[in-house]
This record gives sequence, structure tokens and C-alpha cells, in this order.
Amino acid sequence: MKRRILGGTGISVSEYALGTMMFGGLGNKDHDESVRIIHRALDAGINFVDTADVYSAGESEEIVGKALKGRRDEVVLATKAGLSVDEEANHGGGSRRWLVRQVENSLRRLGTDHIDLYQVHRPDPRTDIDETLSALTDLVRAGKVLAVGSSTFPAEQIVEAQWVAERRGHVRFRTEQPPYSILARGVEAAVLPAAQKYGMGVLTWGPLSAGWLSGKYTQAADIDLASSGRASVERHKFDPSLPENARKLQAVGELTKLAEEAGLPLPHLALGFVLAHPALTSVILGPRTMEHLDGLLAGAGTVLSEDVLDRIDEIVPPGTDLNPADNYFVHPALADKALRRR
Repeated sequence: MKRRILGGTGISVSEYALGTMMFGGLGNKDHDESVRIIHRALDAGINFVDTADVYSAGESEEIVGKALKGRRDEVVLATKAGLSVDEEANHGGGSRRWLVRQVENSLRRLGTDHIDLYQVHRPDPRTDIDETLSALTDLVRAGKVLAVGSSTFPAEQIVEAQWVAERRGHVRFRTEQPPYSILARGVEAAVLPAAQKYGMGVLTWGPLSAGWLSGKYTQAADIDLASSGRASVERHKFDPSLPENARKLQAVGELTKLAEEAGLPLPHLALGFVLAHPALTSVILGPRTMEHLDGLLAGAGTVLSEDVLDRIDEIVPPGTDLNPADNYFVHPALADKALRRR
């Protein structure tokens, strides 16, 4: 497994990171099997593990903690905080009150005395970024956190956070974790260039675009809207009758043919594409089963030729999100009409 340096921190991380969102109630409910999957990833050379306090209400962190007993020193451990964990208004966000409390909960669940990379899961419009960075700075100085990062921040907020950190003497975000895949290339326009400008490491999630690039969707009939809550929560991302998703399905067909011509499984083409971007440090794999993980690990080291990358650009132009709904951040000014009207 190839290694890269994480955002100027001097920390060496594998180009594949293991994402653990699918371990626990949201995915694989078998803790023992999830632990074996984590061990398989570590044995294959992955040394970068990413989780979050909100994944299965903390259950994912508990599983990771079990898996890392006796192996903690092998792993660069990342987790996130900031998404609401319940209906209580103060149980989420980037406030000092919440971050100081939640880091202790994560440390306890993970069974460790420090977190290598602590990330703000989403921008919090209610909290001044100065307040958030001040709290994170204190956590770093206390030794509970070694480096901090952002996740799914728009470019302008990445820049603002860097400026505020410099002016106020805070630790700065060393990493950004955006969604990125062949079908969702919007971050190429500004987010990835901003991260490069400030020397940030980039670990991306969703390289298979929620399964669209897994190889299982070849026609509209393959999409089961009744599964995984798609009939309600995610219908706009999967319903093939919507023009945006029809475009995705067409692109998947063309990409499948391209992968066959290149002698690659479609998921390996998808992973190779993401890692070809010069801003990338690691791409997060999110397996639910051992079979899923082994299939993805088989693609390690895939390097796409210039001709293949050019063909991908023809199928999905650079900077394009085929379905804007696949962008998991919606600016509050667009989501809340009260912010647009007197």
C-alpha cells in the first residue's frame, strides 16, 4: 500500500483509508465481523482509519476501539464531530461547549488517550469559526488531539478558516474531507484548489458515489428504491426517473464500457480516477462486508493512463456534479427561506 504525507503534518498515511460508517446499526451490526474487517484492512497495509461520533450513535467508534486494542500505535486515527447526534439543539455544531464535551466521549469510545486527526464534520453557521478554532487549539495543546481538519466545507469557508487561524494564532485545519467521485466532480473547481493552495491533505469519501460506481447498477431496473430508506430519504439521489439520475445511469453505462476496455473492474476505475488528482492524499473506502473490502483492496496501486482519464473527462466533464443532490452540503442561505426574506 502506497503512503503519502498528510497535509504537511509529517504523518505518513496509506492512500486508501478505511471508513467505518457502515459498522454498527447503520450497516453491519455484527461487531466481531466488523473487527475482523478492520484487522484485514490493517494487515493489507491500510494505516488510516476514519470514523465519526454520529455513526450509529457512537457504535462505530466503539467497534473501532475494540479493533485497535493492542494495535493503536499502528494506526493514524481520525474521527469527526459536529453533526447533530439527537434532537437537543446544543448536541451538535462547532461550539466550544459541544466540542470539548464530545471529544471526551470519542476518546472513551475509541479507548485511546489521543485522536490523531479531529475533524469538524460540517460547517456550523451558528458558530463563529474563531470560536471553533479556539476550542480545537486548546484540545491540541492539551494533547487530546494532534491535528484538526474540516469535512465537506465549501471553498470560501476553507479560506476563511485559514485566514482566521493565521490572524488569531489558532491551529489551522490541516485537512479537508470532501465527497469526490467521477459522477460528483464539483469539488474540482474550487475546493481541491483551495486545499492545495493552503497545503492541506485531502481525504475524500464516496468514491463509488453511493454504489452507482460499484458495478451493480447497469439499468434502471437494478435500482431498488425500497431499500435503505431510498423511497423517502434518498429518493432524489437514486430515482432513475429523475433527469439527474438518468444522466448518472447513462454515464455509468459508458464508464462500464471504458473500464472493460481498460481491463479493470468499474470500482477500480473509480478509485484510480480519484487518486489521480494531485490534491489527493487518501481515498476513504466504506465497506460493509469482508467481500466488499477485498474487492476494493484488489484495486490498490491502480494507475489510469492519460487516455483513460481523457475519456472520463469526455463522459463527465471536469467540475461537474451530474446530480447536484449528491453534494452533501447545502448552504443555509439556500436551505432556509428566512435568510432570504425580510
